[in-house]
Amino acid sequence: MATLFNSLNVGYSGLSAAQVGINTTGHNITNAETDGYTRQRVVQAASTPLYTAPGNVGNGVTIDDIARVFDNFVFERYTSISSEKEYSDFEMQTLDQLSTYFPEIDGVGVKADLAEFYNMWQTFADNPDNDAIKVALAQQTQTLAQHISQTQNQVLALQSSINEQLAVNIDQVNKLAEQLADLNRAIDVAEAGDNYTANDLRDKRNVIERDLARLIGAEVNHGQLSANIQIDSNANIATESYTLSVNGFNIVDGATFHPLHLSSEGNPSGFYEVSYKRQDGTLIPMEEEINGGKIGAIFDLRGGSIDSTSGLPTDGILQDVVTQLDAFAKGLIQATNNLYGATATQKMSSNVLDISPTTTLANSTDINTGSFELVVYDIDGNEVARRAINIDNATVMSGSAGSNSIQAQIEAVIDDNGDGNASNDIDDFLIYNFQPSASGELRLELMVDPAQASKGYTFSIQDKLSDENDFSSGSNFAGALGLGRYFDGDSAKTIDLHHTFKDNPTKITAGFSSTAGDNRVALNMVQQQFESYDFNVGGDVYNSTMYEMFDVTATYVGITTNSAITRNETVTTQFNSAQLEYDSVSKVSLDEEMTNLIKYQTSYGAAAKVITTVDQMMQTLLGIKQ
Repeated sequence: MATLFNSLNVGYSGLSAAQVGINTTGHNITNAETDGYTRQRVVQAASTPLYTAPGNVGNGVTIDDIARVFDNFVFERYTSISSEKEYSDFEMQTLDQLSTYFPEIDGVGVKADLAEFYNMWQTFADNPDNDAIKVALAQQTQTLAQHISQTQNQVLALQSSINEQLAVNIDQVNKLAEQLADLNRAIDVAEAGDNYTANDLRDKRNVIERDLARLIGAEVNHGQLSANIQIDSNANIATESYTLSVNGFNIVDGATFHPLHLSSEGNPSGFYEVSYKRQDGTLIPMEEEINGGKIGAIFDLRGGSIDSTSGLPTDGILQDVVTQLDAFAKGLIQATNNLYGATATQKMSSNVLDISPTTTLANSTDINTGSFELVVYDIDGNEVARRAINIDNATVMSGSAGSNSIQAQIEAVIDDNGDGNASNDIDDFLIYNFQPSASGELRLELMVDPAQASKGYTFSIQDKLSDENDFSSGSNFAGALGLGRYFDGDSAKTIDLHHTFKDNPTKITAGFSSTAGDNRVALNMVQQQFESYDFNVGGDVYNSTMYEMFDVTATYVGITTNSAITRNETVTTQFNSAQLEYDSVSKVSLDEEMTNLIKYQTSYGAAAKVITTVDQMMQTLLGIKQ
């Protein structure tokens, strides 16, 4: 039978339920702007009634749960697009910066400097003995070389910068993943017995999951999802097993954390490599497995696969630009040096070479099969001797008489002129030297014999073209080795005007010989801009002019940047839509909470009225007894 005390308990349960509702509503309001907070709702149910003779008498209200309004499917879409958004934002930001290094669209930059470089050679060809023009040509050459080098250094600095960002972000991934494992442990403890849900802990876990998706494209796998239609038709919660993985590699497995290993040891360029550390300590490379989030963008920009020999990336947008610029600069250096080797001098010294005397030249260097000619001039610029040196697939640098070597062909006792005179041939004028210096550097040196040099004799190297209308059809012997060079260096980073001409630009020569008015080399330099050469870019060969090769790089940067901007606009629209959907399910609405606050306030007042009424009934009852 229900008593007044039961009635008092009914009112008390109403007060308690209203108070919990007010507390929960207040919790929602105060966390309305908390990142990742999910609004909560009180789940109420009627208490077990009292079974009496007249029937079941209500026994008040109980609180079954305080549940989150959360849709795991919506959250997964939100975290997935968050990963794409972070990737796209970082990609666009980086490529937008890269594009500023190539201002060709405004008529300035390397291409404009290259055009002026050839214009100066034309001016020099028109005035081959003018020292003032030589100074101007040297200055323009340095401007071109410095601009190429500056552009490459900017690209390399950008690549190095995002490489350092990789280290920072991998460290952040490890910290967040460790926190996530700790949270999983805390959630398991808080939800032991399946009586209550650790709402705020789950909110913190969702924030970390989203951040890891943004950083590295991590995905969460749950054992089971349970719907909760009492709260919302979309509400559901994940339970049982939990793993967070990156393309199949489990970074977090329940309460266990598997750190990512970062190292640049042994890499001469300082590029970091990322590995997955198994429980047995084995490191598994992960660079090619990470393709989402900011770190995925870093690998796609910097390059993910690292060459074990050079320590440089073999892919990546920035590395592609570096490789293309190097191919352009190397092509310009070798083609120019190959032409300038035709100017007469008394000594030529090559670049430092990394070949042995018996290395086959056509298979190990940029030398082509074909031939070049050594030409000797007297003090008046008259040709006195000429000999063709042939290069096939078996030709080496040094060898004994009669061997298939450059040395043997230069030192061979041959009557080059057919005049029966054994003292006026190439072997009588030139000395061949291919030995390491005191510092250990190996260079090829060709020089006029001192006795002949004192008489004013000079020599040059002229490439023999298999096609007279194609500058690239020769052996490229002087260009590949850097003999009689106009440019120093072998890449976009090291290209520079030869130090001799930097010190004294008046030593620049316009012709083959010292004859006044000879401008044949300068004319060849002017023609060079219209010639097509083979540029090796990471194994791919581009047959193009100097201008066209640089356009390949500038166009690649422009198209890649525009594509990134377009993709970012699309991804941003998708992200905004997913975020709006997620907020509509889980974000706190202050208007809704204020309505709930009024509702619970009214409920609290009504429950208090019940208690007041019961109190009056008890006073009446006690009064009757008196």
